[in-house]
Amino acid sequence: MKRIYAREEYCIGCRLCEVHCLVEHSESKNIIKAFKREFPRGMNRARVRVEEDGPLSFGLQCRHCTEPVCVYSCLNGAMYIDTDGAVRHDAEKCMGCWTCIMVCSFGAIKRGERKGNSHKIAFKCDLCPGRETPACVENCPNEALVLREEEA
Repeated sequence: MKRIYAREEYCIGCRLCEVHCLVEHSESKNIIKAFKREFPRGMNRARVRVEEDGPLSFGLQCRHCTEPVCVYSCLNGAMYIDTDGAVRHDAEKCMGCWTCIMVCSFGAIKRGERKGNSHKIAFKCDLCPGRETPACVENCPNEALVLREEEA
């Protein structure tokens, strides 16, 4: 299965991965509408997050683990392993218990709300279904995020 790998030696912390992820997961697919109307200030719904510590920075998102503790601990079955090996999340099943967030050793699962109401749910990287290359990888100017087969 292909996974996204971060190469921190190339990351400059520009956060374009976050921007393009947010736009890709917006209804309009328009950067202005996404930031101004769909996801107002303080409601960052990007599934990738840039972590920084001094000169070191890298994009952090779901690792789609081969042994996903988030899936094993999910109380409603909202987290599951898809036929392609990716760890997926079904927002309709999610009850917002945050168990997956607590057990994820990478801190890659975030809290959010279901569209249309204030029901709390978890959300995470979904590898941009319908795209050959995830938006964060495709738009990283320095190739700090790469999509490749899992290394042994």
